[in-house]
Amino acid sequence: MPFDSLEQEAFLNLWRTYDRLKALEESLFADYGLTAQQYNALRILRAKHPEPLPTLEIGARLVSRAPDITRLIDKLEDRRLVERRRDSANRRVVHVAITAAGLELLDELMAPLAQCHQSQLGHLSADELQRLIELLKLARLPHEGKPG
Repeated sequence: MPFDSLEQEAFLNLWRTYDRLKALEESLFADYGLTAQQYNALRILRAKHPEPLPTLEIGARLVSRAPDITRLIDKLEDRRLVERRRDSANRRVVHVAITAAGLELLDELMAPLAQCHQSQLGHLSADELQRLIELLKLARLPHEGKPG
C-alpha cells in the first residue's frame, strides 16, 4: 500500500489538487500584480462597499489565513486600491475601504477569473461540482474556526 492510511491518501490528493488549481489562479493574479489573498481582501471589501471594514475583520474573513494583514493592506493601499480610515472613537482601530480603482480592477478581473475557474473545474458536471462542494465542507467541518 503506497499510503499509510486512506486519510493520508485523501489528504495528499487534496494537497496535490490544490497545488495544481492554485498555479492557474496565481498565474492570472500575477498578470494583474495581485496575490490570491489580496484579491480575496478586495472581494471582501467590495461586498461591504461603500462601508469600510476593520482590518482584523478582513483578516478573519479571508479564505486562507494571512500572517500579516497589515502588510497585505499596505500593498493594496500603495496601489490606491484601498484606503485606510482611523476610527474617531478609537484611533487604534483602522477601517479599510475599497476605492474606485479597486472596484475597477475587480471588474477587469471578472471575465479572466471566470475563464480560470472554467479551466480549473469546468470538466466536472454540475452534479459532480455540487458533490465535491459538499464533501469539502464535510472535511472542513470539525476544523472550521480553529487556528493552525
